[in-house]
Amino acid sequence: MTGFAVEANFALNIALLLMLLVCGVAIGRTRSLMAAILLMSVYSLVSAVWLVVMDAADVAFTEAVVGAGVSTIVLLGATLLARGRTERHDWRMQVVPGVAAVGVGVLLVYAATGLPGFGDAASPANAHVGRAYLEQTSQDIGVPNMVTAVLASYRGFDTLGEAVVIFAAGIGVALLLGFGPRAQLPPPPEDLGDHHVVLRVAAKLLIPLIVLYAFYVQFHGDIGAGGGFQAGVIMAVAVILHALVFGLRETLAAVPAKAARAVAALGVLLYAGIGVVCIVNGGGFLDYDRLFSPRVEAMIPANLLGDPDHAHHWGQHFGIFFVELGVLLTVAATMVTIFYGFAGRVMDGEANR
Repeated sequence: MTGFAVEANFALNIALLLMLLVCGVAIGRTRSLMAAILLMSVYSLVSAVWLVVMDAADVAFTEAVVGAGVSTIVLLGATLLARGRTERHDWRMQVVPGVAAVGVGVLLVYAATGLPGFGDAASPANAHVGRAYLEQTSQDIGVPNMVTAVLASYRGFDTLGEAVVIFAAGIGVALLLGFGPRAQLPPPPEDLGDHHVVLRVAAKLLIPLIVLYAFYVQFHGDIGAGGGFQAGVIMAVAVILHALVFGLRETLAAVPAKAARAVAALGVLLYAGIGVVCIVNGGGFLDYDRLFSPRVEAMIPANLLGDPDHAHHWGQHFGIFFVELGVLLTVAATMVTIFYGFAGRVMDGEANR
């Protein structure tokens, strides 16, 4: 049975790899922007499935939500600012980029031959850093999910940098496309008519469930796949779905662009503020063990998390909770800001007519 399982897993990997190659070739050959975007969405979805097969559930979650979900919506909105088909260029202009791409691909394949085997317990990553995480996480952090412990605690400063990069990307898109009159749009008319009744009713049912699922992913990140990045994107999906069904004008009235940018900045400040509090209490930046003073930590009930016999690290638990919340706010607000930047351009053009 073990040999059959290995062969089936190998066959599944080969099939997924072939699907990725077919999607990649199709993306390179198509001249339709719409087709290219949809093919990239399929590529992301197949990549997510492959990551699940590779036991990387957290990364697969992110790839499915960001790659196959929000990125597709944002790119489709961006096509409104461009022509539907790409221009044909002289094939001689593509020789140098093609040779460079092939050369880089050959170098990557050559470098991959020197990598350790998949799942090799003696590899440097598994024998040193990975083994240390597996052995020390329960004692140092006290959360079951190793990925959350690594990203939010052991490498909390790196994750703060990622949150800042996401925030900077949102601000960059807003500056490039211009804020324009979208943030000062008048309230939507009261009479919206009865068009698309089915979509409106379905959206009213789905949006609360999407928001609830985002909170589930957020608070479930300590014990399973999830966290602030995935939850933030799911939260943004609820706002984007509202804009697609009810119109951008009404969504801007409910979630103004200024509010979205403010929330994105608030998330980064919340994340960094946790580090500052740790410094004030005598620890290092993002040293969650110093988030609470010993006097305050002694006042926290031992059975707060339902396991009085387990030695909890309250600073680690609450520190991870607040920094993940900061990531949620930054990611969700930044995604909404980027969507506003692209989708609002059509309204600007109509306003200038």
